[in-house]
Amino acid sequence: MELSVFKIDGQESGKKVMLDDSVFGIQPNDHAIYLDVKQYLANQRQGTHKTKERWEVSYSTKKMGRQKGGGGARHGSIKAPIYVGGGRTFGPKPRDYSFKLNKKLKQLARKSALSYKAKATAITMLEPFVWEAPRTKEFISMLKNLKLEDKKVLMVLPENNNIIYLSSRNLQRVKVITLSELNTYDILNAGNLVLVDGVQEVLTLQLGRA
Repeated sequence: MELSVFKIDGQESGKKVMLDDSVFGIQPNDHAIYLDVKQYLANQRQGTHKTKERWEVSYSTKKMGRQKGGGGARHGSIKAPIYVGGGRTFGPKPRDYSFKLNKKLKQLARKSALSYKAKATAITMLEPFVWEAPRTKEFISMLKNLKLEDKKVLMVLPENNNIIYLSSRNLQRVKVITLSELNTYDILNAGNLVLVDGVQEVLTLQLGRA
């Protein structure tokens, strides 16, 4: 698949790049995508949820009433779950939700997501650029020039650039990440993928032979 490389002013730079079919043109595997996204979301969970059980509630331990003759059921403690403020039965406890997946399966999922974007012509190649200081207005102007101002954008940089990141941080529908942070969930969650020229070559090296 051949794509033109654009400048930040929206004009074509004259350079064209070929996206490797082994990464951007495979038959997508939906089940691999499902597992990878499931793992990503599970790994985001803190797992710190906790409720107090009967033995943890701070109340009197005095028996509620006599064992027999009260005309009702027997109750031994106000900490019982049937009372308001009592302990919770089988409540949530801190746990780790993360789980592992095979490396090749995760690579297949990422290639599948990239292939979906390529098939939908939702990939924009951008010429490397440099800004002297963080300016959100410049970032918005660049999106308008690329006709992406009304889309959810994921920009992938070859390496960390704090100026570009700070320029986009206040934009709700824009996310800027480095190549090492690229994952299946973010690819699918974006309406359009913006790759800075050079990223596609590294992706081919990382995923092409997987």
